[in-house]
Amino acid sequence: MEDLSYYEILEVSRDADKTTIKKAYRKMAKTYHPDKNPGDTEAEHKFKLCNEAYQCLSDDKQRGVYDRYGKEGLQGMGGGGGRSSGGFDDLGSMFEEMFSGFGGGGSRRRQNPADMEKYDLDMNVDMSISFNEAIFGCEKEVKFKYKNACKPCKGSGAKDGKLSTCSQCKGQGQVYMKQGFMTFSQTCPVCNGVGSAPAESCKSCKGNGYTQEEDSVSVKIPKGIDDGNRLRVSGNGNIGKRGTRGDLYVTFSVERDKHFQREGNDVYIAIPVFFTQAVTGETLTIPSLTGEIELKLDIGTKDKQHFKFRGEGIDDVHGHGKGDLIAQVNITYPKKLSDEQKELIEKLQESFGIESKPHESVLESAIDKMKSWFS
Repeated sequence: MEDLSYYEILEVSRDADKTTIKKAYRKMAKTYHPDKNPGDTEAEHKFKLCNEAYQCLSDDKQRGVYDRYGKEGLQGMGGGGGRSSGGFDDLGSMFEEMFSGFGGGGSRRRQNPADMEKYDLDMNVDMSISFNEAIFGCEKEVKFKYKNACKPCKGSGAKDGKLSTCSQCKGQGQVYMKQGFMTFSQTCPVCNGVGSAPAESCKSCKGNGYTQEEDSVSVKIPKGIDDGNRLRVSGNGNIGKRGTRGDLYVTFSVERDKHFQREGNDVYIAIPVFFTQAVTGETLTIPSLTGEIELKLDIGTKDKQHFKFRGEGIDDVHGHGKGDLIAQVNITYPKKLSDEQKELIEKLQESFGIESKPHESVLESAIDKMKSWFS
């Protein structure tokens, strides 16, 4: 990437105006910023190159020299990694806006710590259901534990709800560090971004800011629910400081069935078929999701051949139709033959004549050709 021109690094044309260059830089800086790519040395290197390119192209004087003489022309005037007039302020304010929540030169309005929740109001529970419960739908009772804001401390985790300004970030919720012309920020590790900390922990909740309570709710599971699907139960999540309650999400895991295998809304079943049944094209009775159906084999059915029964699959959970049932034939052969069975098969083979020996006609010319190689 360092072999590219500054314009190529920022992916802009040579006649791009300052607004376009700044917009391109913002996009790339966000992509390669170290806070978003911890431990990624390649991203860090690209981030530095983007900074170098923007520092030059955002300054009219440096850009003019660069356009005429390239990077070598910048060497005596602070370019190519040096500091340009106005560059630091521009970059610093930009990154405060992008990563620290600052914009237009003024600090943002911080949320009142008393209003900030210590936990998400929405919550998730996992539920395992059987294959048939997922296919046909059912009603289940979900037992769960939810968080409720501690009343004595009003959800703050502090005795009597009294908080003091965090000594580490001075109430900002962010700590800042400057490296060269860049300003980096991160969430304060002491107060976790709140900007305040309990003067003394609440004894009722042991400083957590909440208590846990048990509850249960009856959930109607729709037909066709699949593994990994989520169902929202409105107003059954955690309770916040002001009594606002989030939602409960139930994530389902569906147990496997011994015979049926699901693929989306289609369902597959393996049907063992004896070779004589496949040869004669016998009709078999096989199970479906709703009962028994007839499977008419083709004469000479092949191993792994599929037979599709439209509309015999699974109802779409969103109500968009129904899948199919696919029966896969797995042909089996006898492991041993009695003398009588062998004799009968030989007679059957003879009755087909030349048709029973397809290899002879196919391989005869190949054998003759091979012999000619040695004659």
